[in-house]
Amino acid sequence: MLTFHAIQCPYCGESIDIALDGSVDHQRYIEDCQVCCRPIVLTVSVDADAQVQVSARAENET
Repeated sequence: MLTFHAIQCPYCGESIDIALDGSVDHQRYIEDCQVCCRPIVLTVSVDADAQVQVSARAENET
């Protein structure tokens, strides 16, 4: 189940669309911003109702 989700880059502030695989309950990976090319850490989770939650943060944030 591939869906698209808009996030805001934590570096440049631009809104970008990312493709998400909703068949995996919990994911954490790095994707480069399509505008400024800096690495964004994405944490994606899917709940029991198939609602996708996405957290986007800078690579150096804890």
